[in-house]
Parts: sequence; C-alpha cells; structure tokens
Amino acid sequence: MGIHQVSIRAARRAGILLLLCLTAAASPALRAEDGPLVLGIFPRYNATETTTRYTPIADYLQQRLHRKVTLLTSKDFQSFWRGIEERRYDIVQYNQYHYIRSAKTYQVIAHNKEFGKSTMAGALYVRKDSGITDLKQLRGRTVLFGGGEDAMISYIVPMYMMLQAGLKKDEIKSEFAVTPINSVIGVYNKLAEAAGSADNALGQPVIRNAIDTDQLTALAVSEQLLQLPWAVKRTTPTKLREAIQAALVNLEGTEAGRNILKTALLTGIGKAQDRDYDPHRKMVRAVTGGSD
Repeated sequence: MGIHQVSIRAARRAGILLLLCLTAAASPALRAEDGPLVLGIFPRYNATETTTRYTPIADYLQQRLHRKVTLLTSKDFQSFWRGIEERRYDIVQYNQYHYIRSAKTYQVIAHNKEFGKSTMAGALYVRKDSGITDLKQLRGRTVLFGGGEDAMISYIVPMYMMLQAGLKKDEIKSEFAVTPINSVIGVYNKLAEAAGSADNALGQPVIRNAIDTDQLTALAVSEQLLQLPWAVKRTTPTKLREAIQAALVNLEGTEAGRNILKTALLTGIGKAQDRDYDPHRKMVRAVTGGSD
C-alpha cells in the first residue's frame, strides 16, 4: 500500500472521528429541540375524564406540529399549579387567574369558546324563597364558593361584586365546595345563603338533573369576561408558537376538528393576547390586594 493511500485512509478516519465528535456535541441540543411537547390541562375534571376529553387535542397537535405531544394530567389544583411554577408544561390551558399569575413565564395565545361564546361571567345565586334581593343582604351570611380562592369565575369575580357593593371580606362567611356545580347545589339544599359560580350554571345539564333550578335565581351577574386562556412558555420559538396557535384556532374550521372540540366540551378556540385579560387583572387586584 502506497504512502498516498495510507494518507487518504488516515484522513478519512480523522474526518469520521471529527464527525462523530460534532454529532455527540450537537445531539443534546437536537434532542431538546425535537423532544416531546407537554400539554397541561386545568383539572376541571378528574384525571381520567381529562385524559378522555383532551387526548384527541394532543393527538391532533402532534399531527399538525410533526412533534410528539404528551398530555399531562393533575390530580388536583395544587399539583397542577406546581406544574406551572416548575414550567413543566410547554402548552397549557388554565383559568384566567392562573394566567395572570404566570404571565412572566407564559404567553397567552388563545382562549376557549364554550356553549358558543367566547366570554363568561361570574354570578351569585340565591334561593328565590330566601328573601335576599340585594348584595348588601349577604352581610353576615354564608356564601359557598366553587373551588378555592384561585377560582376566577366562582370566587374572585363574585367576591369582587360584593366588594363593589360595599361589603368587606370579613363580613361574609366564606365556605368552599369542591366545584362551582356543588356550590349551586349546596345553596339549593340550604347549606349556604348564596353560591358563587358561572352565569351559565343553571343551564348546565348536570345541575338541572340534580335539582329544581326554578327555585334559584341570580342575585348578581358580572360583566362578560374572556374565556379560559391557552398559553405557551415565553421561551417558545416564534414559529412554533404561531404554529400551535394556528392549529388550535383552525380546529373549528373542519368537521373532524369540531368533533375533537366537542369531546373536550368546547365549541371553538379563538386568538387571544395579554391585554384581553386586563379586566380580570383589575378584579384580582381588588380581591387579593396584590399586584400581578
């Protein structure tokens, strides 16, 4: 074998070694870029039902983005919020208060449409035979809120309406039901004088099947507020963020997409931006006494 051939082989080996070194150095970055996107969903339903309702959306996003999308469920609100704080979710659907609290690390891109509407309102319900016709009459009474103090529509908004009416927090006996649905049912069963929930509560089949909703009335209803937001990490590349937004917004444009939305109990998903949640921020500040 000639010196020339040996030199060529040595050069090839050196080139291969260099390529292997470069590949090894680049692979972690490539894996990070092409790794699965984690989709987190606000636990309005239990983990099993959330999985059933939102797996079709995860599968759809995976197909549209050409990237694995993993649905991550939470057993309760506390574990879900830890996921937000630890930035486990690349894409997340949560309530408006959660978004306001996480806006420094997450960027809103869309909002839910439910029951054909892009907005919802908070409401306070009482029994018609309670004799309560004015918010001020709730002074010293028990109000049953759905969820906890981080529930935007069923706690923060109703509390804001009472504060606006001149009541103070410590003048109300606040108690909490597991869900807004349970708060309404609780007031029907006289466990409290008023219930905090959404303005569409009395029309929901699960409530209508459980109680005689004709015995209840809305004591107060807030202004309409934009529905639950969808957000992505602020570190998400622009092209990927835009692709995720387009995929979600385009769902209602096809029959297959509408079926996916129907499974999640949605009628559509629309575009959203940060300033759309300024009205919510005003209410949060008034109720919590803090800043964003």
